[in-house]
Amino acid sequence: MPTITAHTLGCKVNQYDTQAMTELFENRGYTPVPMGSPADVCLINTCTVTGTGDRKSMQLLRRVLREHPGTHVILCGCLAQREGEKLRDCGALLILGTRERSRVVDLYEQALRENTCLVAVEPLLPGMPYEELQVCRQGERTRGVLKIQEGCRNFCSYCIIPSVRGPVRSRDAESVFLEARRLTEAGYRELVLTGIHLSSYGLDLKPPLTLLSAIEKVQQVPGVDRIRLGSLEPGIATAAFASALTSFPSLCPQFHLALQSGSDRILKAMRRRYDTELYRRSVEELRRAFPGCAITTDVLTGFPGEDEQAFQETRDFLRSIGFARIHVFPYSERARTPAADMPGKVPREIREARARILIRDGKEMALSYQKSLAGTREEVLVEETGKDFSEGYTRTYIRVRIPREPDTAVNDLVPVLLGETDGRILTARPLPFHERKEDHP
Repeated sequence: MPTITAHTLGCKVNQYDTQAMTELFENRGYTPVPMGSPADVCLINTCTVTGTGDRKSMQLLRRVLREHPGTHVILCGCLAQREGEKLRDCGALLILGTRERSRVVDLYEQALRENTCLVAVEPLLPGMPYEELQVCRQGERTRGVLKIQEGCRNFCSYCIIPSVRGPVRSRDAESVFLEARRLTEAGYRELVLTGIHLSSYGLDLKPPLTLLSAIEKVQQVPGVDRIRLGSLEPGIATAAFASALTSFPSLCPQFHLALQSGSDRILKAMRRRYDTELYRRSVEELRRAFPGCAITTDVLTGFPGEDEQAFQETRDFLRSIGFARIHVFPYSERARTPAADMPGKVPREIREARARILIRDGKEMALSYQKSLAGTREEVLVEETGKDFSEGYTRTYIRVRIPREPDTAVNDLVPVLLGETDGRILTARPLPFHERKEDHP
């Protein structure tokens, strides 16, 4: 029986796509084997959002070809979509972009029969439908990723994603419900709703829907204990939106609002559709609706024109918000984006130095947020157990370690009282039954 292994680079959407394609191979009689194992087929789902993503994707391809010369490689995803024919001689048997993934097995077997590299990269056209892929399981995880949207129409000046993911396409609400039910029946207690531009979910459907519609569909599924949202645009977090979210009892109060810069001048150059005032209002609305919620974000350093003043404005703005976690990335030029030709280039060493500063600031904010949780009651979804302890995540996505109880198992929801933190992990103690409240989140 033929075997298949898979490697994923990049975002949660890629993780979902990889699992969906792997399951298509399994349905045709292929046996999955762990990453790094010899296999007949190796699927590499690439990332191209930064130069680092490109580099890691190609390094992985070369390593697989070197270590497993008998393996047939499928190179797919964003880098494949961007480079297409240029990758024909890279050593892969199939080059597949971000379309036709539902045909991956047929395309691979066609390439195998013809004994030649098949480049199956199709253009991303306006009006194209959402490509239905399905996932029934995702390894041994307790948290399932549910993709509900594809594509982006924002065209930020630094971003290549619209050109490799195409226009906005949304999954039909009933299909969202059915997949949520499949994942829940497979044992997942937490579902993460994800997409390339999650905030635009439903805009292309007839009649148009909103992200709230998708959340409502998932909430209707029996057995969904937690619903977590992927990255959101700040503009979606209006007072009405935040208030509506409180009607979903399973919704996790952790919100990732992309920022990128705390300088209004840089945000305008980035073609972001908000300024710092709107961003702050969005955070305030979410905190008003969900006191104590975790706000997380992404930040770029060294965008063209970012001088010391703009960097300091970013640093000050981040501190004024007080994030639970910050993901920091040095700006990476992407060919064929407006930012690549902008004046005011920031030397790479300065971009990286500024990134280190913001990472340090982010760790301080994370520590402060975690300390603020001491003495509060929470619920931990257990993801791993050891001899003396169990670990998992709270609804606000804080990792917690609790003393191991004999009957505690992976995928259990354990009410706890939070304690001290080292900035990475919180300690907690399980609450005895008589201390557990009926209204516990």
